[in-house]
Amino acid sequence: MKIMHCPLNGPRNISEFVYGGQVAAMPDPQQCSDKDWAGYVFYEENAIGVVREWWQHAPSSYWFIAERHNGTDDIVRTYDPSELFDERVDFAAGDNES
Repeated sequence: MKIMHCPLNGPRNISEFVYGGQVAAMPDPQQCSDKDWAGYVFYEENAIGVVREWWQHAPSSYWFIAERHNGTDDIVRTYDPSELFDERVDFAAGDNES
């Protein structure tokens, strides 16, 4: 059984986690093109090595960051996002009037 350490809940079975993609700088959603936003959401670097990834502990809905070697699948470390980010991004409701 593979174990991942959740920074909030401690060591847990890997089946309790959901992958959320690589950590990448987010473009301004109000200013970027659709192509740039799609690139941010859907495309990832695929080089072999240690990558930073978003993971969610599904039972608690807690999001955190894991550094994982994508060639060996070894989890190097996990930590709270506050180590990298000091503010929350709030998305304004879009004006969908036609």
